[in-house]
Amino acid sequence: MDALIILSIIAFWFCCLIGMKHFWSFIQEKRVALDHISEVTHVDPFEKKVKKKNRRAEIFSRVTNYADDFADLGQRINFFSENHMVKEWLRRSGNPLQLTVARFQGLKIFLFIAGFFTGILAMIIGLPFSQYMIIFNPVIGYFIPIILVRREAKKRQQLIRMDLPDFMDTVSTSLQAGVSLDHALREVIRYFDGPIREEFSRFNQEIHLGVPREKAYRELLQRNDNEEFQSLIKALIQGMDLGIPIAKTFKIQADDLRQIRQEQVKELAAKASPKVTLVTTFLIAPVSILMIAGLMIMNMLMGENSIFNLF
Repeated sequence: MDALIILSIIAFWFCCLIGMKHFWSFIQEKRVALDHISEVTHVDPFEKKVKKKNRRAEIFSRVTNYADDFADLGQRINFFSENHMVKEWLRRSGNPLQLTVARFQGLKIFLFIAGFFTGILAMIIGLPFSQYMIIFNPVIGYFIPIILVRREAKKRQQLIRMDLPDFMDTVSTSLQAGVSLDHALREVIRYFDGPIREEFSRFNQEIHLGVPREKAYRELLQRNDNEEFQSLIKALIQGMDLGIPIAKTFKIQADDLRQIRQEQVKELAAKASPKVTLVTTFLIAPVSILMIAGLMIMNMLMGENSIFNLF
């Protein structure tokens, strides 16, 4: 009977492993099929790829709906979050969850009130440090939207900085092959994800709707504060005004950006050396000394030539 149970357990786990392997193969084949369908059917590159919202995003979206009721109050209570500052943060972060300035200001007040009531609830229940929660929870609730949006804006600009060299090289190659800029952008952004795809998809859509090209370039500058990205857009504007070939502009900017990236890596490596020395000096060296001293003391007390053998 025991042998039958053991064999059943082994068979169960064996079947689970086989099922996981086939499921992983199915996921990979599905991904390849979707990529093939996208290439064959020429999926509209102007549309942002729609992703399934996870549960956290849905909950946060519902919370933002309640925040509309506090929008007017939030615009009056704007400590560390004036309207022009919030507008700039939202623009650079890509308007996460379709937040507007009014809704963002209302979200601060809503979370402030929610934090206050959670502090009162903690005092009623008798949780530890509940007397501090009634003070700190509202403050934390007020600053959470500010911190999250600013962090998202910084993360988004960093992603653009990372993808920009490869994007520029690919576009430059397409332009040198004789493809127009608009067509090259439409084709290249299909193979990129993230904010750089969103920005140039929106740029192409504005051009398609009749927005002047220089104005569309200016909108790109306003939505992003990345120095490398701004340098590229300003060079495109200048090249458009002076009649410089766009392919040459992309090539020069790509080479300059890679050189800047190499210098930044060298600078980071130079900054890392003192930090490693500091860690070695204050952590590794004392531990090594203690280990050697401990071995010496143990040898003196418990070894063949122990000091106790002298008596």
